[in-house]
Amino acid sequence: MAELSNCPKCDAIFVKNQFREVCQDCWKEEEKAYETVYQFIRKRENRTATILQVVEATGIEEDLILKFIRTGKLKLAQFPNLGYPCEKCGVSIREGKVCKSCAGELRKDLQQFTAEEERRREAAQREKQGTYFAVNEKINKRF
Repeated sequence: MAELSNCPKCDAIFVKNQFREVCQDCWKEEEKAYETVYQFIRKRENRTATILQVVEATGIEEDLILKFIRTGKLKLAQFPNLGYPCEKCGVSIREGKVCKSCAGELRKDLQQFTAEEERRREAAQREKQGTYFAVNEKINKRF
């Protein structure tokens, strides 16, 4: 859905939608920056360039190049040395949001958490089963 928002770059008011996060003017600037980056890395001798080399050669901000990669405008299959940082540790990755080692660490932590929760449930169940309830004698005498 479209909503009225301020551009994060120039603070102009624009209608934000699922396709654009910046105003029309900033979007045009981003498109020019994309063309500059793409023209640079599509040359055979520049296809193996790293992000830092692309930043130095084109003058385009690293964050904007990473945005192009994350949104799929730049396909990493064609450029073997391009990547973006893992959201947990910052190492360069080519797919997903976290690297394989961080993903394995997260899985291990989740398994430990699940096992601990299961152990707590079992302990609570055992405690509940071991509890005895005494019936008040006055209630028993009425019957």
